[in-house]
Amino acid sequence: MGRTRLYRNGELVHQDFPAADVAHLLEDHSAVVWLDLCSPSEADIALLRDDLGLHDLAIEDALGERQRPKVDRYPSHLFLAVHAVSYADHEVTTTEVDVFVLPRVLVTVRENDSYPLDGVLRRWDSGTTLAPSGVSFLLHGLLDDVVDGHHAAAQALEDDIEDVEDEIYQEKPHLGRKILKLRRALVQLRRVALPMREILGSLIHRDHSLVDDTLMPYYLDVKDHTLFTAELTESLRELVTNLREAEVAVQGNRLNSIMKKVTSWAAIIAVPTAISGYYGMNVPYPGFEQRWGFWVATTGILGLSYFLYLMFKRRDWL
Repeated sequence: MGRTRLYRNGELVHQDFPAADVAHLLEDHSAVVWLDLCSPSEADIALLRDDLGLHDLAIEDALGERQRPKVDRYPSHLFLAVHAVSYADHEVTTTEVDVFVLPRVLVTVRENDSYPLDGVLRRWDSGTTLAPSGVSFLLHGLLDDVVDGHHAAAQALEDDIEDVEDEIYQEKPHLGRKILKLRRALVQLRRVALPMREILGSLIHRDHSLVDDTLMPYYLDVKDHTLFTAELTESLRELVTNLREAEVAVQGNRLNSIMKKVTSWAAIIAVPTAISGYYGMNVPYPGFEQRWGFWVATTGILGLSYFLYLMFKRRDWL
C-alpha cells in the first residue's frame, strides 16, 4: 500500500490513513482524497472496483501489461497512463504511473517504487494557494513532476551526446557501443515523452471541466514544457545520427592516414630492396667485385631512401 492524503477546503488535514476509509471520508463533500497504490494487491483492486466504482477496462489497463501514454474518458472518471523516467549511465529507465481522476479523488497506481513521489509531494506542499482547485491541483503536481523528469533526462542525454562527440574528434576508441546505448536511450525517452503533448492538450480542452480558470495557466505551462522537450528530443535524434556518421568519417580519415604512412614506408623500403636485388644478381655489372661498387650501392640506398623520406614528410604522409 502506498500513501494517502485528505484535503478539506484546500487544506491538508490528514494523511497516511487506511485506504479502506476513503469511501467514508468522501461522505464529506468538501473532502478531496489522494490514494496511491504501489504494486497493488487483490484487496486494492477490489477497493478500486467496489468503493470508487472505476471502470473494469480502466482497472484492467492499470494492472495489465505496460500501456502506451494516453488519456481515456469514462462516464465517471478519466484514466491516464504516463511514464516517469530516470537517466543514468547512458540508459533511460521508465516507470508507468496510471492515474484515475474522479471529481474528488485522485488515484495513482505505480508498477513499482522506482519512481518516488517526493517531488510530487513537494509541489503539493509548496502550492497551497492552488489547493482549493481540488483534484486538478493534485493532477497538475503529478504531471508537472513527470514532465520535468522528461526534460531533465533529455538535457542529461544532450550533455552525454556532446561529450561523445568530443571523444570522436579526439579519436578515442570503442565509441560504437556508447553511441548505440545513447540512441537506444533516446528512443525510449521519445516513446514516453512525445505523447505527453496530446495528453496535456486533451486535459486542457474546454470540453472538459477538469481544469478551472485558476489552474489553466499552470497546465499551459506544463504543456509548454512538453513541447520544449519534444523539440529537444527531435534535435537530439539528429545529433545521434550525426554521431555515427562522424565516427565513420573519423575512422575513414584515420584509415587514410594509416594507409599513407604504410605506403610511404613501403616505397622507402622498396629502394634498398631494388638496389640490393640488382647487385645481388650473379652476373657482371659495373663495379662487380669492386670496392667502389659497394659504396655506390650503399650511397644510393641511403640517398634515395632519405630523399623519399623528406618528400613524404613534406607532404605530411609520415
